Amino acid sequence: MALTGRAALLAAIGSLPVALLEPSWTGVLAVNGTLAAACACDFALAAPVRRLRLSRSGDTSVRLGDTAEVTLTVTNPSRRPLKGQLRDAWPPSSWPAGTHTAGVGGADTPGGDPSRHALDVPPGERRRFTTRLRPTRRGDRTPDRVTVRSYGPLGLWARQGSHRVPWSVRVLPPFHSRKHLPSKLARLRELDGRTSVLTRGEGTEFDSLREYVPGDDTRSIDWRATARQQSVAVRTWRPERDRHVHLVLDTGRTSAGRVGDAPRLDSSMDAALLLAALASKAGDRVGFLAYDRRVRARVQGHTADDLLASLVAAMANLEPELVETDARGLVTTAVAAAPRRSLIVLLTALDRAPLEEGLLPLLSRLTQQHTLLVASVADPHVAEMAEGRGSVEAVYGAASAAQAREERHHVAEQLRRHGVTVVDAAPEDLAPALADAYLALKAAGRL
Repeated sequence: MALTGRAALLAAIGSLPVALLEPSWTGVLAVNGTLAAACACDFALAAPVRRLRLSRSGDTSVRLGDTAEVTLTVTNPSRRPLKGQLRDAWPPSSWPAGTHTAGVGGADTPGGDPSRHALDVPPGERRRFTTRLRPTRRGDRTPDRVTVRSYGPLGLWARQGSHRVPWSVRVLPPFHSRKHLPSKLARLRELDGRTSVLTRGEGTEFDSLREYVPGDDTRSIDWRATARQQSVAVRTWRPERDRHVHLVLDTGRTSAGRVGDAPRLDSSMDAALLLAALASKAGDRVGFLAYDRRVRARVQGHTADDLLASLVAAMANLEPELVETDARGLVTTAVAAAPRRSLIVLLTALDRAPLEEGLLPLLSRLTQQHTLLVASVADPHVAEMAEGRGSVEAVYGAASAAQAREERHHVAEQLRRHGVTVVDAAPEDLAPALADAYLALKAAGRL
């Protein structure tokens, strides 16, 4: 039950004449008694809320930053019209900050609360109300409860009750780097020989024979084929297919650091999605593993058609864990997931202490059988700090930034000396840089 502002206003207005003309308890009781009787009648005539039937339909998944629509169907089985308000409560992260206001507005009212709706359901009928969600975080979003307030014809008193109507909307990674995919696929077609001359060199698959052209590498001459024909024949090659690419995402404490407006983990996931899409188009088999002290997500054995859908679903609920990553467990799990020779792409931070104490002593287990590529998100703010000279604080900041950059370069050089390919780029550049590194390895026949 709920008393409305109209009832309170009528009580105040009715009490004023009594207080001014003839103050007495009799006059107060007469006014308030009449108002109480009107409220009781109003409450009795209001449509019951406990008997309402509610159901949901609509979107079950949405990319971060896009809008999802969830429809709530309200059925009024009573003989009284249902007039009032409805609040469809979702977590605060279901809308951008500042969307909700103190007032009550419709879902489509600018500046109104999108979770509130005005109710007008005739007896025995149903109405649909659409709540538009625009989540600001990845993961599953579930509603709390639906609260319905039913007013009587006088608007003095209201029935109120809550219903739980289960639903879930999974918020997927946004995949901003998708815009780079067409240019990377064009480069892949060049390597594949569709838009340019086929590459030649060791470590690639034999494709066909063609006539020798001055400038060709003499090591590509096929002497047996030359002996069978009157012209010199050379072998052409194409990048190997059906290789194994395993993406390993470090979800430990270093992935929680924010670079710009997002954690390192989100930038790493975006780069992993672009590389997975590119590798699957290249005919390679792609696997995915998220790990800190245990396996947080795994995708393996999927075809190119459903790979991206499986990856974004697996990444949707991933959050950085504020624990130190178990490097030995990560390496053991990655090697077990890649029994054949593979390209292992490790997306982690190039922080000196965790790598020197954890990963570097275990590199031989990875590089002995596999090709290792380490990708890390660099903070562009550090480069800006390194240029500061305007004040004492700026000079100290520049010295600190220069030391941090030197440590990252030192760690990267240590990895390169072990035969590891290192990609260290800003969040917006990491995905295309990682794709370029993959294409370079493929062109060189190192996969």
